[in-house]
Amino acid sequence: MKLFRYGPAGEEQPALLEGDGTIRDLRGIIQDVNGAAVTPEGLRQIAARDPKALPIVSQVDRIGPCLSGMGKFICIGLNYIDHARETGNQAPAEPVVFMKATSAIVGPNDDIVQPRGSNKLDWEVELGVVIGTKAKYVSEERALAHVAGYFLANDVSERAFQTEGTGQWTKGKSCDTFGPIGPWLVTADEVPNPQDLRLWLDVDGVRRQHGTTANMIFSFARIVSYLSGLMTLHPGDVIITGTPAGVGQGMKPPVYLRPGQVITFGIEGLGQQSQIVVAEAA
Repeated sequence: MKLFRYGPAGEEQPALLEGDGTIRDLRGIIQDVNGAAVTPEGLRQIAARDPKALPIVSQVDRIGPCLSGMGKFICIGLNYIDHARETGNQAPAEPVVFMKATSAIVGPNDDIVQPRGSNKLDWEVELGVVIGTKAKYVSEERALAHVAGYFLANDVSERAFQTEGTGQWTKGKSCDTFGPIGPWLVTADEVPNPQDLRLWLDVDGVRRQHGTTANMIFSFARIVSYLSGLMTLHPGDVIITGTPAGVGQGMKPPVYLRPGQVITFGIEGLGQQSQIVVAEAA
C-alpha cells in the first residue's frame, strides 16, 4: 500500500493511493498515518477494506509529510563508501548515528528555508525506514520484520552548522524544513528488496547524485539491529539511511544551494520530491 497525507500544514488528512493513481480517503478507518496506523494491526485494518468502497479524494492542493507524530528521527551518516570518500572520510567501522529534530519535518514539495547565517546549504537524497513493531536487541535476521515501510527523504544539511564551531551534526541537520519526507509511505510488502533501489537527485535540472542502495556500507537489517541495541525502537520511529556521492560539500570546489534553486529527486518505487530554496524572512 501507498499511504500519504494531504492538506494544509497541521491539518493533513490520511489517504491511500491506488495503483491507477486514484486517491482514497482513509478518515473512516484511521485517525492519521501515525505510529498506531503502521503497526501490523493498523495496517491489517486498512488492508481489510476494499479501496473501491472508500470515498475518492478529488483534489489535493498539498501533500504533507507521509507520517505524523513520529517519536524519533534517527539518521545514519557516511553509509555509502563513495560519499564517505568524497567528504574525506574512511568507511566507518560501525554505523554513524545522529538525530534530526522532528520539528524539521515538512511535506515533500514544501519550500526549503535557508536559515539566517547559513552559507553552506546542501542536499542528500536518502531512503527512510518506518518502524512498525517494537524492536529491542533484535538480530539482523529478524530486523526487517520490524519495518512497516519505506519512504523518500532529503537530509537537508547546513555544513557550516554541522562541521564548524562545535561541529555538532544534529544542529546542522535540524533547522526548520530540513526534513522533507514523502510523498508516500510504501508498505514493506511492496518493497521486496530495499537493498536494490536506484536513487537520484538533480539541482536546477543538473544530475548531482545517482546511486543504488546496493552500495550501502551497512544494510537496512544491520542498521535496525544495531540501533535496537542502543535504544528501543517504537512504531512510528523513522531512520534515514545515508546518501550516495554527489553532495555539494563533496564537489571540487564545494557548491552550495542558493535561494531560487530547485531540487528534484527520487527513489525507484518510492516517488519523487521537488523543493524550491527560499531565504528565511527577516
